[in-house]
Amino acid sequence: MTTGLSPEGTSTATAAIGVLIRGHRLRIGLTQRELADLSTISVRAIRDLEKGKALRPRADTVRLIADGLRLGPRARAALEDAARRGSQGGAGRHQLLERCAPPVPLHPMIGRQAEATVLAEELRSGAERLITVVGLSGVGKTRLALETAARLHDAGLPVLWHTAPGTASDCLPHDGDPLTALATTCAAHLRLPDRPTAPPHATESGTQHLDGPEAAAGTPYGFGGRDAQPPAELLAALGDRDALLVLDGADCARLDFARLSRLLRELPGLRVLVTADAPWDVPGERLFLLAPLDAPRPDGTPSADAPAVRFLLSRIRRARPDIVADERSLGDVARVAHGLDGHPLALAAAASWLTVCDLPTLRGIVETDPAPLLDHLSDGTSGSHLRDGVTRTLDGLPAGPRDLVARLCAAADADFDLDEVVRLTGRPLPDCGRMVRALLIGGVIRPSTDHGRSAFRLLRVVRALAAIPPAISPAPAAVAASAAA
Repeated sequence: MTTGLSPEGTSTATAAIGVLIRGHRLRIGLTQRELADLSTISVRAIRDLEKGKALRPRADTVRLIADGLRLGPRARAALEDAARRGSQGGAGRHQLLERCAPPVPLHPMIGRQAEATVLAEELRSGAERLITVVGLSGVGKTRLALETAARLHDAGLPVLWHTAPGTASDCLPHDGDPLTALATTCAAHLRLPDRPTAPPHATESGTQHLDGPEAAAGTPYGFGGRDAQPPAELLAALGDRDALLVLDGADCARLDFARLSRLLRELPGLRVLVTADAPWDVPGERLFLLAPLDAPRPDGTPSADAPAVRFLLSRIRRARPDIVADERSLGDVARVAHGLDGHPLALAAAASWLTVCDLPTLRGIVETDPAPLLDHLSDGTSGSHLRDGVTRTLDGLPAGPRDLVARLCAAADADFDLDEVVRLTGRPLPDCGRMVRALLIGGVIRPSTDHGRSAFRLLRVVRALAAIPPAISPAPAAVAASAAA
């Protein structure tokens, strides 16, 4: 019986002899020492082959290794063919990986240099191998991931980039990327299988039990595929090389931690960067909270250096290049930036309104009721994207934090601290601390240092959208009358 990596699952452009040997060895769970004992080949020779230092092994060496791996005829033939091609396979694989670059962003990054530096260094050094960037929809998670991926690519790491279907992406994908399909395959491998439609059955105690795949998918951390093999083409393409996999806009509730753990074990150089609305909450995850851009205090001296002001000015230039950043206009820009809490997508939407109103009018609307401004005039999808994202985040909150948001919306639009949360909810301090943490992770509040103390602010974007009443359905009587007519 053939075991291990099959030649059909491996691209001929990447099937170097060492990659095939390593793939077969890992598939059947052998260490290099164990393979050396079975094949009578030295550990050093096997290590050199797997690392690409030896590209043309002797025919009897290949035969002994194939015997040790217990390969069938087809896998043995693929191994012998890779040995005959010698350095061509290694060179092709190296050139292929060098071309794996992240998508190209459409706009420069503003105000995230510190965050990008931290992420790039943690991933480059291998200090963190799984980082999840979370934040409110439209806060700039994808743009930060693009910058981080670009820095790592400049440092020599190939980047496999996958954008989840339906995710808004402000970038130009590399259509010619030879491993785009591989990134898609890897993302599909990490997704939990769909649950069956059969309902669970209840025991005598009233608890429900799940059978089959649904039981596996419902276990902690999403252990839905313990026996699933990593994609053969991914093992063949990367081997021991350092690489970055980006899952942009991932739904962490649908990711399989068991499969990721195995992937990280078998690809020791792989790092994974995830952008999501909510954390994965799995062992080894580095949670990176992304807050909106820093905005200036409204009572301070206007300055064009604040990140939120710089971002808003860049969007204003696109809508109204005639607006000059003088002292008066900077004051209005600073107040708009502060009124929208430095939220990038909200600022971009507000700037689009300058095609139909002036800057003082825009400032007045923001300070009165910013909700109408959250729809981008030139792009109807941006407004719904922001509204849907905020709604999804609020709906996903536990009952306690969701109730706290409702109380904050009913209270004055001001900063609050833990003492105020205790007063509003009447709950113990530890419970209040956990609720505030949940809101920070969801991105619906942000830390505030306006008054030199530890405080928080409910985003006005959240306050505005949370206060919008749902669409009113017609009364049953009206529906009946319309039907009768």
